Amino acid sequence: MCPPEHFTVDYVINPWMDTTVPVDAALAVKQWQLLHDTLTDLGHAVHVLDARPGLPDMVYAANGAFSVDGTVYGARFKHPQRSAEAAAHQLFYAGGPWTFADPVHVNEGEGDFAYLPGAYGGLILAGHGFRTEPAAHVEAQEVLGRPVISLKLVDPAFYHLDTALAALDDRHITYYPEAFSAMSQRVLRQLFPDAVIADRSDAEAFGLNLVSDGHHVILNTEATAMADKVRAAGYTPVHVELSELKRGGGSVKCAVAELRP
Repeated sequence: MCPPEHFTVDYVINPWMDTTVPVDAALAVKQWQLLHDTLTDLGHAVHVLDARPGLPDMVYAANGAFSVDGTVYGARFKHPQRSAEAAAHQLFYAGGPWTFADPVHVNEGEGDFAYLPGAYGGLILAGHGFRTEPAAHVEAQEVLGRPVISLKLVDPAFYHLDTALAALDDRHITYYPEAFSAMSQRVLRQLFPDAVIADRSDAEAFGLNLVSDGHHVILNTEATAMADKVRAAGYTPVHVELSELKRGGGSVKCAVAELRP
């Protein structure tokens, strides 16, 4: 995670950003800290990446890389406003037991990649259409040695995979079908017939931008209907208020890069 010490909305690179509405910087830090503490209280180790001036979106730490079994596929951001974030994430991984692969193709880390280690022997779901290039899916497969299923995103409101789909545990997902092309929906139905299906209101509440440890599903307080859906599926929802981070187009998952050593 990376604290929102420099978080603001000074530019627009997704439909959720509005430069005319000021960010409450103190509240953003308070809400981020609550998410951090919620994760540690649930027994998870949280590593903190230092925030850097001039990079207001660094708080969305999930976008900086994607790791599977000790190998890290780095990010290469589409928008120049975020490009310097990639080096900061690479430096973090250089200090640990990781094999780091510097990408050739544009991709935004866990923003557009999700991993299900128990599905089909280990499966990567990957989004494209707005941020990540389809060629990055091929590159990730070669780097990580896991099959990659390419999914086309078609609604600008859900510009990253992690706004439209989430892993609930090692084998199960939840997703909003209409965020994907018709053929991608068909693929998801075939691979995950027992998925938890979200609707547009769930997605607009950033209810799919969640983090799950297989038991607890951490999601923002606005996503009450989504909480009911995951509870009915056998998980325990845990709410965290992240209203300020939503101003930049992100929520729980965007703020958390999951490490898979």
